[in-house]
Amino acid sequence: MKKYIISLDAGTTSIRAFLYDVEERRFVHRAQQEVASSFPHPGWVEQDADEIAFKAAYVLGDCLRAASGGRVEGIGITNQRETVVCFDAQTGEPVSPAIVWQCRRTSEFCSSIPKEDAARIKEKCGLLPDAYFSASKIKWILENVPEAKRLQRLGRLRAGTVDSFLIYRLTEGRSFATDPTNASRTMLYNIRTLDWDDDLLAYFGVTRDMLPAVLPCDALFGQAKLGQRELPVAGVLGDQQAALFGQACLKEGDVKLTYGTGLFMLFATGARPIFSRSGLLTTVGYAFRGKTYYALEGSVFHAGSGVQWLRDGLGFLENAAESERLSLSVADTGGVFFVPAFTGLGAPYWDSEARGLISGITRGTRKEHIVRAVLESIAYSARDLAACMEEDSGIPFTSVRCDGGASANNFLMQFQADVLGIPVDRPEERESTALGAALMCALSRGLIGEEDVVSSRTSERIFVPSLDRTYFDGLYAQYRAAVRRALG
Repeated sequence: MKKYIISLDAGTTSIRAFLYDVEERRFVHRAQQEVASSFPHPGWVEQDADEIAFKAAYVLGDCLRAASGGRVEGIGITNQRETVVCFDAQTGEPVSPAIVWQCRRTSEFCSSIPKEDAARIKEKCGLLPDAYFSASKIKWILENVPEAKRLQRLGRLRAGTVDSFLIYRLTEGRSFATDPTNASRTMLYNIRTLDWDDDLLAYFGVTRDMLPAVLPCDALFGQAKLGQRELPVAGVLGDQQAALFGQACLKEGDVKLTYGTGLFMLFATGARPIFSRSGLLTTVGYAFRGKTYYALEGSVFHAGSGVQWLRDGLGFLENAAESERLSLSVADTGGVFFVPAFTGLGAPYWDSEARGLISGITRGTRKEHIVRAVLESIAYSARDLAACMEEDSGIPFTSVRCDGGASANNFLMQFQADVLGIPVDRPEERESTALGAALMCALSRGLIGEEDVVSSRTSERIFVPSLDRTYFDGLYAQYRAAVRRALG
């Protein structure tokens, strides 16, 4: 009988489920449902948590039907990180819309945190105080949603990231748990003691009883009830850490780069947390087989969203794939540079007041130049992060493993290699996030070994960098000059 794992990927724009054939080591079926976001005020981003849970159950059911004749051994979960859902422990009903990781409503509060407090926060959790992370979102709900405050007094309020909310709903309230990769993105979790931190809880007005239990990534998180069937949830990671695992970045110095709505570079640092001096974040990479592994992370808020803006906002593209053809139709950008600071800049700048910028426009500038500049900005952002990681770790990059939607763009991947000056390695299976959750679940269920995680990854193409370092270093210097103009 065929053995399968279902990987549930609860992303920002869609909920997807993948049926993974353990023996063949590949996805054999996938289901997807779009998830809507709302923007009630400038800088605010919300989602309907009930919609997330409903569509998760729907795509899981689709994969279960596709597995007819085989045996589903478990469900792995990966999810958009930092997004917060607060709900009633008795009913499972959310008290407000989910506040999405992109939401900037708490920027003013985070900017007001004194430098000495920010330093203490970073020392404990590895994060720089920013509206990006979960803690200030929970604080906002407690201060602005009366029902949340009432339930907190009664001991019935629960607050968690999307993974923990889904586990609660899928297990019908029998389990409320998260893993260290998601917990480490809340700004409430001490990555040294590997526990919720009482000082951080008090600082943000959060009580310990509100939060989920933190279990290793390969733990059994509960039994999901899907119709008449119950399936173990075993294997949970935040989306970027799942991609790190799916890309088999298990050794110190391994690097993966994910191109999604944002851009996320994770650099594996092994069993030791490295605290950045360059504006990067220290995070848990994964925790399995009794050990915890760490990573340096650089998060750029906008990457693929820049291409979406070209398509939906300016009408320059009919589809995202067209950006490659238009970029290759011109020899260069004609001196145009784009800074993707639609809602501020993330690592390594952390400037919430920065705004997007197009510079170098002349009468000869065409839409093709602007499209190419938007794609090139993604590669420059990655170089920002790589330079910081090499400085903080003392370990030079030798190659980067890429994944995510934009990794299909050959122009961008070649330009990325040229700008970084190192090879960019694209895998055959580019759904690294879903693969990471599937492999962690299979590992938890005893279906594969650690060596199988490494052998499951195969390269589809390696992009070799240009030897002309002077030219590409010069382009990067001009991009940095544009960034300085965009800073708030």
